[in-house]
Amino acid sequence: MNDKKWIVLGLVVFFAIVLFPVWYNRGKAAPAPEVWLSDTAKAAETCVKPLEDIRRNHMHLLDQWRDTVSREGKRVFVAWNDKEYYPGLTTTCLGCHEDKAKFCDRCHNYASVSPYCWDCHINPKEMNYGKK
Repeated sequence: MNDKKWIVLGLVVFFAIVLFPVWYNRGKAAPAPEVWLSDTAKAAETCVKPLEDIRRNHMHLLDQWRDTVSREGKRVFVAWNDKEYYPGLTTTCLGCHEDKAKFCDRCHNYASVSPYCWDCHINPKEMNYGKK
C-alpha cells in the first residue's frame, strides 16, 4: 500500500503525456477547403448522383464504374434522373470539374488520402501532347 501514491502519480503522468497532443492542438484544426467549381460545373443542372451522395460516396461510384466497364463491358451509366453518362473519371467527372488541382487535390490533401486514380488515368489538363 505504500506504492499507491507512486501508482497514481504514474497514471497522471501517463495520461498527461498521452493526451498532450489533444490539448495542444485543440482549436487548431484547419478549416475544410472551399469546393471549387468551374463554370461548366456551375452551368450543369445535374450530376450523376445527388450532391450529398456524390460528396460522400464518389469513391464507391468510381470503383463501381471501373468494375462494370472493365469486367462487364457496360459502357453506359444511367443516372438517378434517367440521363445517360459514359462511366469514367476522365470522360464524365473531368468534363465538368476540369481542374484536378483545384477540385480533386484540394479535398484529398485536406483529408490526407492518396487515391490511386492517377496511377492509370492521365489528367487531360496536365498532358503536354508533345508541345515544348
